[in-house]
Amino acid sequence: MNKKNLIIAFTALLMGISAQAQSVFGKWKTIDDETGKEKSIVDIYEKDGKVYGKVVEILNPDRVDVVCDKCEGDKKNKKVLGMVIIEGLEKDGDEYEDGTILDPEKGKEYKCKIWVDEDNSDILNVRGYIAFLFRTQEWHRVK
Repeated sequence: MNKKNLIIAFTALLMGISAQAQSVFGKWKTIDDETGKEKSIVDIYEKDGKVYGKVVEILNPDRVDVVCDKCEGDKKNKKVLGMVIIEGLEKDGDEYEDGTILDPEKGKEYKCKIWVDEDNSDILNVRGYIAFLFRTQEWHRVK
């Protein structure tokens, strides 16, 4: 392989790594913004052009079998482990928005927006809001 092809291949590899590092997709460790405690692992994925997040692990062994007793509708009294808590986000520039996020502890659903932190690609900003009131959590990429 000549020098020019090697440089092109190396540049393409670096661009691919950089693009992956900025992606919202993958597994994220949720951090409670009120207590600072690690709670769960959420897998964020794309399906039919929209973005979803599913709880794939509960970090507190005493809460593995917890159910969403305050939820309404089809999620009422269902196990939080395996539950889809982020639904229907759509890409808008570097953010994903216009979907919802569920807080299983409170049984409340909020409008949602997520984006990778511009200074640290291992942090996902997760914002839930109602009108002008909002809360933003920082989730950490699972490596």
